Amino acid sequence: MKLTDHEQAMLDGAEGPAIQQAMSLLTRYGKALGAERLVETNNVCGGSVGSLPNRRNVVSSDDDMEAIFSLMNLDSDVPLEIPRVKTMAYKLIEAGDPDYYDQQRVSERTQKLVKKNADFCDRIGIQRCNTCTPYQVGNVPTYGEHLAWMESSAIVFANSIIGARGNVEGAQSAAAAMLTARIPYWGLHIPENRYGTHLIEVECEVESMMHWGLLGYYVGEVVQEESPVVNGLQHHPSLRKAKHFGAAAATSGGVEMYHLVGMTPEAPSLERALGDKAPEETIHFGKAEMRKAYENLNCATDPEVDFIMLGCPHASIEQVQIVAKLLEGKKLSPNTELWMFTPKALKQHADRMGYSEIIEKAGAYLMSDSCPALSRVSPEGVKVAATDSCKQAHYLPATLGFDTWFGSVEDCVNAAITGRWQGELT
Repeated sequence: MKLTDHEQAMLDGAEGPAIQQAMSLLTRYGKALGAERLVETNNVCGGSVGSLPNRRNVVSSDDDMEAIFSLMNLDSDVPLEIPRVKTMAYKLIEAGDPDYYDQQRVSERTQKLVKKNADFCDRIGIQRCNTCTPYQVGNVPTYGEHLAWMESSAIVFANSIIGARGNVEGAQSAAAAMLTARIPYWGLHIPENRYGTHLIEVECEVESMMHWGLLGYYVGEVVQEESPVVNGLQHHPSLRKAKHFGAAAATSGGVEMYHLVGMTPEAPSLERALGDKAPEETIHFGKAEMRKAYENLNCATDPEVDFIMLGCPHASIEQVQIVAKLLEGKKLSPNTELWMFTPKALKQHADRMGYSEIIEKAGAYLMSDSCPALSRVSPEGVKVAATDSCKQAHYLPATLGFDTWFGSVEDCVNAAITGRWQGELT
């Protein structure tokens, strides 16, 4: 790889062993990807240092966060002294919501790790936004800005809706980027790699959030890691609809960028979106394809529902308002629990607007910082779940073993009130 003098100095150890190790990791990573150089970034979103459930078995005896960060995030068996980060750095999902540890059944051991993790992040300058949707709480990149973000649903939004540039990073590359302000220049950082590859011709109405999710889920399954260009849409998506479309496409496939003709910034026309080339394949999406995606997501058969999960990716304030209106004056069935997840900053706004009180009076919870898919938190004894999220409907059967229903937010709230699933594709 071609390094600048400053990058070479970091690799040679001029700024200490932690930054040297980070540069070593990035150059090895870049070479494996075929990148010829690094690119500067000042916008990094990374994962947990060591408190998520799948990392509990690697913590040191004294829970030394520097040792954990060195091992898990910098690939170093030797504990390193971690300096303050060089970039604006943001932390994603945490292991639980401190306001609801009891409801989420978060162990005391994990709670202590979360606190240590938080102190460590504060010391080295990582912003604890604790959400999979950093663009909802202040981290809004600009068009053309180079990012180093984990979280597939976030990077597909940033690439497609905003026109920022980045690939889905891992914990190691994101951590190294925080310390060096560099990331390999490859993939969707490169302009010519951002053109669409597959044409999706939409031949039915796509308007509701459920429709957008099903379109994304079907498209992701068909194109896998390619970049779809969606043509024929009649309605511009709102933030919540675009959020669900991208998350669904990144879940059933590995879509990191899409184009909506005449709607997203790099698709003013079909020709521009495709880079003036013919598509590799043209795929038609109509009512039959929407039905297929819907049926693939519904693996449950028992209509008796124990758990309703909303807010994946984390809910916008508009979604919280919608749920509050649906629950106002109602009570949940004694046999069900409803948990909704939103960023902490939006939860505080929901508190001020009275939405949280309405939701809690109904017997539901508005939570932050975590989610069932990544944090593995859930009520006790759940057998059947329901969700309005394609991503959660895809993951919950595998991660938590729940038979899962998928439907609209109205279907989900109705199931929480009645205790029974009566959803349908409309």
